[in-house]
Amino acid sequence: MTFETDIFSQFDKRWALLTAGTIDNFNMMTISWGGLGTLWNKPVATVYVRTSRYTHDFMDDNDCFTISFYPDQYKKMLGAMGSKSGRDMDKMADSGITAMEVSGSVSFEEAEVTIVCRKLFRQELSVENMPSDLAESFYSGDAPHDMYIGEVVDILKA
Repeated sequence: MTFETDIFSQFDKRWALLTAGTIDNFNMMTISWGGLGTLWNKPVATVYVRTSRYTHDFMDDNDCFTISFYPDQYKKMLGAMGSKSGRDMDKMADSGITAMEVSGSVSFEEAEVTIVCRKLFRQELSVENMPSDLAESFYSGDAPHDMYIGEVVDILKA
């Protein structure tokens, strides 16, 4: 299992789709916050989801999730996936991507890389534990994020 990349720009500049659920019932959202590393002697991925997001319920209700990265021509699609809610519309209808089942979760045929994770941990990011400037910048009047840590169980490449 290998994935060589500039991880700082991978999440922040290129973005990714975070997907949770089953092939019959899933949701995805664009993320730009995340990390890869080692914890508890396991390769892990860490992602952050606001408690108000529709995907949050899928993250809580499922044991696995995926993080998928795309070629540059999918940037517009990623923008739409991050600004529209699956609670209000069928995000797949006009997405231009094709869902596929992967190891008990969902990814997309168009992805260059899919990281398959088994959820190990979830915790709310408490604004009381943050510097006040960050709390004000990111959470003033907005829902908090939950942090999810997943064991990387597979990395699929196109």
